[in-house]
Amino acid sequence: MKKQLLLLLILTITFFSCSGVKKTQEDINYGNYDEAIETAVKNLRSNKTKKSNQPYVFMLEEAFAKATGRDLEKIKFLKNDGNPANLEGIYNLYLNLNNRQEIIKPLLPLPMLKNGKNAKFLFNDYSNEIINSKDKLSNYLYENAKKSIVIAENKVDFRNIYDDLNFLNNINPNYKDSQDLLKEAHDKGTDYVYVFIQNQTDKAIPIRLEDDLLNFDTYRLNNLWTVYHNNKQPHINYDFDIALNLREINISPEQIREKQIVQEKQVKDGWKYLQDSNGNAVKDSLGNNIKVDKFKTIKSTLYQNTQFKSVQIIGQMSYFDLKNNQLIKTFPIESGFNFEHNYATYRGDKNALGQNYLDLLKYKHIPFPSNEQMIYDTGEDLKKKIKAIITSNNFR
Repeated sequence: MKKQLLLLLILTITFFSCSGVKKTQEDINYGNYDEAIETAVKNLRSNKTKKSNQPYVFMLEEAFAKATGRDLEKIKFLKNDGNPANLEGIYNLYLNLNNRQEIIKPLLPLPMLKNGKNAKFLFNDYSNEIINSKDKLSNYLYENAKKSIVIAENKVDFRNIYDDLNFLNNINPNYKDSQDLLKEAHDKGTDYVYVFIQNQTDKAIPIRLEDDLLNFDTYRLNNLWTVYHNNKQPHINYDFDIALNLREINISPEQIREKQIVQEKQVKDGWKYLQDSNGNAVKDSLGNNIKVDKFKTIKSTLYQNTQFKSVQIIGQMSYFDLKNNQLIKTFPIESGFNFEHNYATYRGDKNALGQNYLDLLKYKHIPFPSNEQMIYDTGEDLKKKIKAIITSNNFR
């Protein structure tokens, strides 16, 4: 049995090893050189002198040479094309050439066991090419952004300029005054949204509820391109308004609902002598009269009281485009809150009540919350619904 398991294990390892070699060769055949390099390097890292890993040495040598040749040909073509938009591609190709070498270097030397030689990799120093292409790309991105930021016509244009400048900042931090341009592009590409509440009901909205609903720090809605304000800033030209129109506030009457629950229980009530059907005492094996427990039924009526009051707020959220003075879209919004409190009294024998009813006896009647408090208590639910609408509906 052990020999069979060992054989199965060997066959499994051989199968996966062969399939890995086959897949790597297929990647080379299809021109997926970097995928082939990644697979070969991964296998050779574990054991570069292992006989079964030898195919990866040959394939790594082949894939590296072909990948390098292809990238250099592409660089030559892009340079000859003369389009400055190709500068990013040239820069990235030089980075790829260098990174590919750095992945392989830790494995060297890589022995080829069949011919007793080491695999050959033609490495080059691309430092100057990387620096030169980065400088040209940086200058192109900077000059293009500086020109574009003057003629940009809309927020999307400024956001594209910002992306280019952000990329410039990643490859060449603090290039000239790129940070100032980056800030300008961000400011001009940002949507500023003013959010306010309109109370169209016949009831007063608690100030603290209005403050809570408009406290956008708690919503965490601000992102790279959208900022929400509940107080208009004089130096900002707002792009959108969001109006939370509260149209109805319905508050139910205060109610107390009573429910009677009758509970009965058999409890021990002393003892008596056991008698047979003829009224004679029953004795045990020693001749003693047998004693048995006496039981009685106790009863209690529980009066369970439920205090109840509810509030319902009905409204609508409206999006306005301030540049066009147009209503974009509206969303119905509804929220509610229920106040419910249970307490109980009883009549009869308290011992007849179950534990859940005994716990209920600990509670007493409490004052109903005011209408203002009820309206305020809808706040958390309202905030969730407001946030859900805003996060699922972008302006652009």
